[in-house]
Amino acid sequence: MSETVHQADPRRWKALAFIGLAQLMVVLDATIVNIALPSAQRSLGFSDTNRQWVITAYALAFGGLLLFGGRIADLWGRRRTFITGLIGFALSSAIGGAAVSTGMLIGARAMQGIFGALLAPAALSLLSVMFSDAHERAKAFGIYGAIAGGGGAVGLILGGVLTEYLNWRWTFYINVPFAVIAVTGAILVIREPGGARNRNKLDIPGVLLVSTGLVSLVYGFTKASEDGWTSGVTLGLFAAAVVLLAAFTLVESRTKAPLLPLRVVLDRNRGGAYLSLGLAVIGMFGLFLFLTYYLQNVLGYSPVMTGVAFLPMVAGMITGSTQIGARLMNRLPARALMGPGFLVASVGMLILTQIKIDSSYWLILPGLILMGLGMGTAFMPAMSLATFRVRPQDAGVASAMVNTSQQVGGAIGTALLSTIATSAGTSFVKSHVGKLPPRLLGAEAQVHGFATAITWSFAILLVAAAIAVTLLNGGGKSNLAAASGEHEDAPIPVMAH
Repeated sequence: MSETVHQADPRRWKALAFIGLAQLMVVLDATIVNIALPSAQRSLGFSDTNRQWVITAYALAFGGLLLFGGRIADLWGRRRTFITGLIGFALSSAIGGAAVSTGMLIGARAMQGIFGALLAPAALSLLSVMFSDAHERAKAFGIYGAIAGGGGAVGLILGGVLTEYLNWRWTFYINVPFAVIAVTGAILVIREPGGARNRNKLDIPGVLLVSTGLVSLVYGFTKASEDGWTSGVTLGLFAAAVVLLAAFTLVESRTKAPLLPLRVVLDRNRGGAYLSLGLAVIGMFGLFLFLTYYLQNVLGYSPVMTGVAFLPMVAGMITGSTQIGARLMNRLPARALMGPGFLVASVGMLILTQIKIDSSYWLILPGLILMGLGMGTAFMPAMSLATFRVRPQDAGVASAMVNTSQQVGGAIGTALLSTIATSAGTSFVKSHVGKLPPRLLGAEAQVHGFATAITWSFAILLVAAAIAVTLLNGGGKSNLAAASGEHEDAPIPVMAH
């Protein structure tokens, strides 16, 4: 059986093109709708509170159901789950584009999240079981890492172009042709390796506990940015999340066929990769959010120009993941790429803390390039390490953990850093009222808030670098040694039982 697992699929590179396209569609959707939101709000006439729900509905469904989606892929087959996810995502995107009411739009976003939770882990686990050769795996993950990292910025550009020149509805409709191409490719090209299916029954208590726990956690951070950290609802949601996730851990340690086998996360390399990646995404989401507002509201850029301004970061990401990460992944241990990668990104953040109300783009440019290079270099070994040496029947759930750490990190980052920016802006106004003209005071307070939040992002990236250097000990030449026996029969090193 081990032969079937390791035999290289002759169509694997064609398969990567369609898997990459599906991943791009999911990642795009996290940012493309942000740019279109003001136009959609004017068109459908919904309140600011409901505007938040257009973003939150997607994040809650996607983040809450990812582990479930990963396990479905392991049980039901990755190719079948991938195709189902694509078709469902396209249908819900079409409904979103055709929305005639706020409820219809929010419902469509939740549906997109549900099908995205099937699609994303199936895509990454297909990649991890189709590419068993270490050199090829490095190239494949380099391309995938560049798409995963740069897709958000591409979403900002595409969102700007579609909203400015067509209509906000096209930020939804654009997914339909993407999905049609990816489904056609998946049917014609993708073949799942034999012997990689998990035949156990689905762990229903685990599904319910982890889904409600993650939804409570993500929603808790959303409420914190709306109502404050000490409001009863916020504290109640956080308390519920702790209880539910603790109960989930207990259930998983005792059940025969767990949703998330604890060996997947207790391996120091995989656990370290999930943790450092989640923290890095918290920092990065903050940058996307505040720099978009800064460029549009303070410097007066159009939506399209805002997207174009992010292009050097995308170029840096592609260079970092395909030219640095992919070339060095089998030569250097992951900590030697991820630690310095997050450090380089943090230097980019540090430059961006210097923004003023009249800053030139020449100050922002080096910050963006360093962010892209650093993140691209670190993302790639992180994604590979997160599914490395995992048993084939756990590939879907290990892949889902990568997506979960990114989604939950993104949701936490948006809420946490928004709250920090708002409170820093408010305290700036209090201490400078009467000292500055009212119009100038508002702009200065806004920029001070953004700079404060970006300073926090810088600190979070330093922590991510420290975790990567401390916890990770895999990758490098062990990729080559393990490539021939990295699956089922391989001993799985564990941090703690």
